[in-house]
Amino acid sequence: MSFARQVLVVALKDLRAELRTKEAINASFAFALVVLLLFSFAFDPEAETTREISGGLLWIVFAFAGTLVLNRSFARELPNDCLDALVAAPISGAALFLGKAFANFVLVMAMELVSLPVFCIFNNVGTPVSKQLGPILLVMMLGTWGLTVIGTIFSALTVNIRLREVMLPMLTYPILVPALMGAMLITKGLVLGHPLSGDLVTWLKMLMGFDLIYTAVSLVLVETVLVG
Repeated sequence: MSFARQVLVVALKDLRAELRTKEAINASFAFALVVLLLFSFAFDPEAETTREISGGLLWIVFAFAGTLVLNRSFARELPNDCLDALVAAPISGAALFLGKAFANFVLVMAMELVSLPVFCIFNNVGTPVSKQLGPILLVMMLGTWGLTVIGTIFSALTVNIRLREVMLPMLTYPILVPALMGAMLITKGLVLGHPLSGDLVTWLKMLMGFDLIYTAVSLVLVETVLVG
């Protein structure tokens, strides 16, 4: 079986398992909607200040809701020693990691795509977001891939820890700070109507570099994380 097919099989397995139970995706949807609703009461949607901090608000929601999906990535394999069977299966650790990362990416992106129009309605930013929809979706994809790569590798690292629900965000967020900063600042600029140029392009390149570096590092370390 080719490497690409191994990745696809693992990704489809995880997606089918999640769509069957809908545990993580429902929790992340509910969390994102509740926090967006609370933000709409905490900040005046008509105020210019709200637009200026909108990028930060949106990515705070994405980051916290995303970890609810990522935490289940390897935890769902614990019953019946399924994780041991996966590690012992004739596939590489890199294929297993990428398959799970792609599945997590799809699930987190689904949550974000549902949350984005709700965010636009609650914060009265529908018009600027619709005009900059292409660049915003690009930033969402890059930021989400960084979140899923870091979250997936740490999900594998903390899967056997009793307090993994606490340890995963504690390990993930500090490393994710550069990517979140870039995504927040680019999203803020786009919502304010600025074109994707100048400093925003610099942050976009940083975001791409972050994704490439941490994807490569995760692929190198995944065998050690899974097998020890």
